[in-house]
This record gives sequence, structure tokens and C-alpha cells, in this order.
Amino acid sequence: MLRLGVNIDHVATIRNARGGLNPDPLRAAQQAIAAGANGITAHLREDRRHIRDADLAAIKGGINAPLNMEMAATDEMLRIALETKPNACCLVPEKRTEVTTEGGLDVAGQEAHLSPIVAALRAAGIRVSMFVDPDAHQLEASARLGADIVELHTGAYAEGRAGELERLIAGAARAHALGLEVHAGHGLTYDNVSAVAAIPQVMELNIGHFIIGEAVFTGLDVVVREFLRLMNLARQ
Repeated sequence: MLRLGVNIDHVATIRNARGGLNPDPLRAAQQAIAAGANGITAHLREDRRHIRDADLAAIKGGINAPLNMEMAATDEMLRIALETKPNACCLVPEKRTEVTTEGGLDVAGQEAHLSPIVAALRAAGIRVSMFVDPDAHQLEASARLGADIVELHTGAYAEGRAGELERLIAGAARAHALGLEVHAGHGLTYDNVSAVAAIPQVMELNIGHFIIGEAVFTGLDVVVREFLRLMNLARQ
């Protein structure tokens, strides 16, 4: 079964643009799950530009589905993750100046730093995912560290760069061979999701920006159901 995780960060972005309580990320998470989403992703950034600490707690307590917390590999985020106890934590690179996550985490270059963070999360019963480019040395480093999952960064593919689909296909096969569960995400839309969904080793897609943007026009439940339809059709 190919699962869909819905990233609700940008519901919080809209809320924070004006302040106050609306729109509520928890309500979006609940509606996405009611429409068939298999889980919810939320990225707690250092600058709290969208999701806030209280959002994480509310979502964790208010949904009957897995919560995937995206986080930088810092002591602060580790502490919050251990307090929140999400189903999974996805370690991502993070820069204050970036609009969105730019590329995958350099796991191979940061093994010494990442090792105790991965160990602490796993000891707490939290599944650990690495958000990486589909490069063999990053996948191998993720396996050495004991990660459960790699989420392949699909941004370059979504931008239409030549050869990127082939890199994703090869990366998914390599990750699977290493014993890693394979997820994928970043920049996926109605127009480009099918080729990634068709990669047999990919078990989950995490999609956010397009879903929230398209929901303005057609409704969140409609967008979630359409992604599920396209994903299932690609798998068939």
C-alpha cells in the first residue's frame, strides 16, 4: 500500500500571517485524515515561521493517525521531539534564510553529530527518517546510523531536471536493498506525482505546499482524494 502523508505547515503559515487562531492546523490535519490521508507531517522550524510548539502537541493529541515531525538535528528539537513523542521524526537540513528546504541532509558528512540524536530518538520508540538526495553515499550513511526510513528529496525531479527520475528510481532500489523504508516528497503536484508513485519501493509520499494551495480552490478533502486516486492509479 502506498501511503499519503499530508504536510499542514502552510495552514499555519496563513494563520501566522495575520496572527490569531485561524485557520487551525489541527482542523486541517483532521480533515485530511477524514479524506483518507494516512498521516500528518509538521515541520517545527527554529524560527517558528509556521508550525509552533503548541501546534505539535495539539495535533499529536487530536488525530488518530501517525504524526511525522520534521526537525533540524539540534538539541532543542531533540528535546521537543522526546517530549512530544511523534510516530516518526524526519531529520532535515535547515537554514533561516531559505524559503523551503533546499536539498537533502548531508548525512555522510555529519555522522558523528547525527549518531547520538538518532540513538536518542530510537531509544524513545520514535522512528527516524533522513531527508536525503537519492545518492548512494547518503543512503549508506543513513543505514549505518540506524535510521528506519529515508525520504528521498524529489525537488530536483519536480523542477524538471534531466535524469532525476532515474536517480530516484536507483536511489529507492538502493535504499530498499539496505533495509531502509523508502518515502519521497518535495514539490510533488497532480502533474508529476504519478512517476514517483509508480516506483515500487516507495511506501509513502509526503506532500504539503501543493495540497494546501490547491485546497484554496477546491477544498482540502477534494485534493487529498485526488492525490490518493492518482497514487493508486500509478501503482496499478
